[in-house]
Amino acid sequence: MEVIATEAGAFSAAHARDAEFKGQGLRNFFVYRDLGISKATGGRVGAHVIRAVPGAHAEGGRHTHTLQFQMVYVLKGWVRFWYEGVGEVLLEPGSCVHQPPGIVHKELGHSDDLELIEITLPAEFPTQDA
Repeated sequence: MEVIATEAGAFSAAHARDAEFKGQGLRNFFVYRDLGISKATGGRVGAHVIRAVPGAHAEGGRHTHTLQFQMVYVLKGWVRFWYEGVGEVLLEPGSCVHQPPGIVHKELGHSDDLELIEITLPAEFPTQDA
């Protein structure tokens, strides 16, 4: 991944050949590939490709995140969430969800081949049990 300072701001390019998925993320049943957006924006925006760890299942209860924006776009597989005031939502390839700041939610399950993109503002944010 390369970040270059320009007159317009930091330019970032991440390439699949440089892809490195790590288990350092919010959930231990996923691995995360940082797309370099946090570094390029000084932490204002985060972007990851997230993959399921085959055989590992969703853990944890209802929770919220303290952030300004969170979007998930499913590339492969499926994931099912529960959202307060909405109920269950199934996301499949091509599905996109905007999780409003502070919404109480919980992951109910996902496929072993799940792969998604997550974009957040800011890149790092606290999570609280609900």
